[in-house]
Amino acid sequence: MVEDKIILGIDPGTTVLGYGLVHVQGKKLSLLNFGVIHLHKLGNQPDKLKRIYDRVEEIIREYKPDEMAIEAPFFGKNVQSMLKLGRAQGVAIAAALSKNVPYEEYTPKRIKQSITGSGNASKEQVAAMLQTLLNFPEMPKYLDATDGLAAAVCHYFSKGIGENNKAGSKDWKSFLTQNPERKR
Repeated sequence: MVEDKIILGIDPGTTVLGYGLVHVQGKKLSLLNFGVIHLHKLGNQPDKLKRIYDRVEEIIREYKPDEMAIEAPFFGKNVQSMLKLGRAQGVAIAAALSKNVPYEEYTPKRIKQSITGSGNASKEQVAAMLQTLLNFPEMPKYLDATDGLAAAVCHYFSKGIGENNKAGSKDWKSFLTQNPERKR
């Protein structure tokens, strides 16, 4: 059976949230759309979280993705920033789950590694590689858009096995379930 699915990628943020959508048809990967959700003009955290939820839900309604990939929060020195980022991620996940879209998380390092070959790549290097891979004419003003797109492409390259599924892949039964072609 030929694979045919749409993957939504999210780069959570509380000022600018990036998203990208790719269409997988067999072994062909193509760009559907990518962009940002601006949140900087909203004055308080509850308004930002509501906007994230509403816009992610709208994107899901419009494009009907089969799966969502989201960048996992990384450890930072500013606890308040990490809490805000975690809330933004949680609200985006809740929007997906409300529409029965399964999700997977990927660390920033893993996303960069899957796109560029280096977990320490810059946003510009990731964007340039995606531009080559997906053939879009010009760079977006906000690289958060290509970061969201990178999450979707990482999900495709990782065959849907991110941080949530890592633990399950350690036992043989889970491995065979996730890799049926490996059975003899």
